[in-house]
Amino acid sequence: MSTPGFILDESMNEPNAHFWFAVPAGFNPIPIAALLNPPGSAGDHELRTAIEPLMKSAPDDTARKQLLMQLALVQQLLAALMEATTVHCSIGLHRDDISVNDNGGYLLSLLTLSWRDIATATPAVTAARAVAGAEGHTNIEYLELPCGPASFSELVRTPNAESGLPQDPILQVFAHLPHPDGKRLVVLTLGTTAVSRRSEYRSLVHQMAENVSFENPLLEAEAIAKAEKSS
Repeated sequence: MSTPGFILDESMNEPNAHFWFAVPAGFNPIPIAALLNPPGSAGDHELRTAIEPLMKSAPDDTARKQLLMQLALVQQLLAALMEATTVHCSIGLHRDDISVNDNGGYLLSLLTLSWRDIATATPAVTAARAVAGAEGHTNIEYLELPCGPASFSELVRTPNAESGLPQDPILQVFAHLPHPDGKRLVVLTLGTTAVSRRSEYRSLVHQMAENVSFENPLLEAEAIAKAEKSS
């Protein structure tokens, strides 16, 4: 019996959905509003409920303790990096098989997806504009993906001292995915303090971008199956 490659979320069938994507193993979706609730606040129960799947996914007690210690930092990072149009947030937890770091051998990351309204243009032009003149961005790429043209870039930034965040460099890897209507842009951002794992996180972003679709893939699969059955 084969194991399914994807776990389908019920949001796939929402009538107001505008794009579909797959989250790799090791990432756990977190409701944005719940994550921004500080411990001890009125929304503390909602926060604990939201992070419960993440805690269960941790391989041992050491990892769970590290997650709790890092939660405040993740909240700060989300508040600093999140755009007003962010529609998805996931926290990534992966074992560091190369070296043991300050997090006890585990790597934490923050994945967000955001919408941006843009000046009307063809997807190819939008993809190019997204990275043109992007100050400080490196490893700029332009690719043709199943969902259309896309551009990628990376940025290493250090939080401002007044932000209250640790002054550790943060790697952000971006995928800029123009909507076919030419009026909107999906921005996939993966942020982590594990700057030395740049190539691995770059690969993850590319994999996610390749699975983005602006049409419901289930409906496409059903149409193909019906056509094959009737032929």
